[in-house]
Parts: sequence; C-alpha cells; structure tokens
Amino acid sequence: MKIYQLKLVDSYFRFMKNWSIELKKYLILKLTQSMDYSPKTDADFSDCFGAWEDDRNAEEIIREIRADSVNKSEIEEF
Repeated sequence: MKIYQLKLVDSYFRFMKNWSIELKKYLILKLTQSMDYSPKTDADFSDCFGAWEDDRNAEEIIREIRADSVNKSEIEEF
C-alpha cells in the first residue's frame, strides 16, 4: 500500500471511531461483501477490439448507409 492510502484509511477511521457498534458492524459487513464481489462475466475486454466483420462488400455497405441517411433541406424552427 502507498502512504497516501494509509493516511486516507487513518482519516476515515478518525471519522468513524465514534460510531455505534451496530453501525461499525454494518460497515464491516459491507466491506467484506465488497471483497467477495467478482463480476459474473466470461467476456474478455479485448473482445471489444478488432476488425469489422460483415458478409457484405464495401459497395453494399455504402449503398445501405446512403439509403438509410436522411437529408433535410428545411431548417426546423424552435
């Protein structure tokens, strides 16, 4: 641990030292639960990267994008 982290914990303790026993136990429970937490996912972050995968060729993709585009020559008023 780094020194600033230890100082932070010490400052939190000074803040909490006058809490009731019940409140301290609740905090201990919440901290313990937070340590047991592990994300339930099999997804790998590196799966977010990579090349575009598509069965269409470039011309088909461009044609579809242009067909779905909306060009408005009128300016809407507020």
